[in-house]
Amino acid sequence: MMDTGALIAAAADWQDRDPDPVTRTELARLVEQRDVDGLRSRFDGSLAFGTAGIRAELGAGPLRMNRLVVARVAVGLGRHLAIGARSGERHRVVIGYDGRTNSPVFAADAARVLCRAGVAVSLLPRALPTPVLAFSVRHLRADLGLMVTASHNPRAENGLKLYVADGGQLLPPLDAEIAAAIDAVDLCSLPEGWEDGPGPWEVADGVVDAYVEAIAGAVCAGPRSASRASSLVVVHTALHGVATETLRSVLARGGWPPPVSVGTEADPDPTFPGMPYPNPEEPGVLDGARSMAGTVHADLVVANDPDADRLAVMVPGPGGYERLTGDEVGALLADDVLARLTAADPADGTAIDGGARSPVVATTVVSGSLLRKMADRAGVRCVTTLTGFKWIVRAAGPDGRLVYGYEEALGYAVRPDVVADKDGISAALRVVELADTAQSSGRTLRDRLDDLALHHGLHVTRQRSVRVDGAGGIERLARALDGVRRSPPPELAGAAVDVTDLRAPHPGVVDLAGGTAERWPGAPHGPADVLVWHVGDTARVVLRPSGTEPKLKVYAEVADAVDHRSELAARRVAGNARAEALATAAIAVLGVTPDG
Repeated sequence: MMDTGALIAAAADWQDRDPDPVTRTELARLVEQRDVDGLRSRFDGSLAFGTAGIRAELGAGPLRMNRLVVARVAVGLGRHLAIGARSGERHRVVIGYDGRTNSPVFAADAARVLCRAGVAVSLLPRALPTPVLAFSVRHLRADLGLMVTASHNPRAENGLKLYVADGGQLLPPLDAEIAAAIDAVDLCSLPEGWEDGPGPWEVADGVVDAYVEAIAGAVCAGPRSASRASSLVVVHTALHGVATETLRSVLARGGWPPPVSVGTEADPDPTFPGMPYPNPEEPGVLDGARSMAGTVHADLVVANDPDADRLAVMVPGPGGYERLTGDEVGALLADDVLARLTAADPADGTAIDGGARSPVVATTVVSGSLLRKMADRAGVRCVTTLTGFKWIVRAAGPDGRLVYGYEEALGYAVRPDVVADKDGISAALRVVELADTAQSSGRTLRDRLDDLALHHGLHVTRQRSVRVDGAGGIERLARALDGVRRSPPPELAGAAVDVTDLRAPHPGVVDLAGGTAERWPGAPHGPADVLVWHVGDTARVVLRPSGTEPKLKVYAEVADAVDHRSELAARRVAGNARAEALATAAIAVLGVTPDG
């Protein structure tokens, strides 16, 4: 731990090098007030470059997101690319950014530094969705992609997310190599003039049109009939993010009328008024969309998070507009993909027997188990990965081809051959199609979920977060998880518990349908800090710590066979109540207090 003198000296050195008057003023105030805690929270360490990137609160110092930190990362990336490069070889990096505070500034800084390192840089022309950046990496044949975004996290934060040449997020062991290159960068080694000037990068003007064309062509099920105009009323919210323009362009290219926008939330606003945590899973965040839907009598609500890589869906229900869970949307999209695979749709080119590489669908250990049952019935391999799309998009392995992947946290890859990451724009287009097809037959998305429950069993999932703020929060949660790992409860909510520990070399069964954690078919995942409690024969609870935040997530799932449609409503109510009871009981066993 740094003493006061060392903290003040570090702050003074930072001020001398910092080109941002806002963060220089912040430091001057902290030094003048001799705010040791404030200085220590900014200077006693540095941000760790994880498996996808970095994210932190905006502010001065190596433990905050600021221009110096971005420049240091860019120098490290340039050095990494230079390792082993052949003489005369020029690497390419494509850079994108969202609408958060300082995102365009950080993107230009990174571009400037990389250009000075001899890297060819393509900068996206404006604030755009993260899926556009992920698409651009392969489209432009870049070596790396850098996205400036903090996605759906608190408005005070920003971050950097890194993509590699296959268009997916960074994976081990490359993450450690790049992190080491960044850690070795001294602020004294930043290139002259990095903080000023336009820089010799190219603006990738054609990428957005290419993305729109590719998504509309790949995702639309086929030409829409000119004889049947859609009567589907769709409301869309971008939650003050960057989705609006791109989503409307994709829908128009697919032949769909524009959705009704929640006007006050349609354009980027880094202050995210009324929603300090702009996550569509959070209570109250979709209230504006819900109100607009009621006004226009919408049939469907689609909501993107601020960088548009996630999608939330709301539909009319007995109590007003209700948000479908990520697992429910995941099942609807999977049903569509599997149906087209089974039908050998020639327009889609993804028939089960259409080529040497077998189709694969993928989800994660914390998502619901319904996908595996659906895939098994369709004769398609399902892989259950660790949490994160960096694993999902590679789940087919060297011999398969991924045709669909999702995770319960509202992330969906409906055409991973086009965008090798979660994509809330393409998922929204597909959901609009599904809702319109159902409506043309006098049905709804809820009706289709009922069909799936009758065919495969009713699956109810719930998620709760446990957050321990204050000093040592991460360590306190780690101790709580270790405690229940050493001494798991013999029963939970009245049913016996059987434990699967993913830190064990051979974790065994991790979901209700019999799947184990895999990287791809037949390749077991390495150990992970995840506990799975199988509760009786029809339920499970998964406990997973964040690792970078003082937060632990608890996931509960209840599965139940249903024979008659008339039973569904009551069984769903009972399943929801049991899932909530299991999550509550698990939190009580942990001995910590949930957030909110």
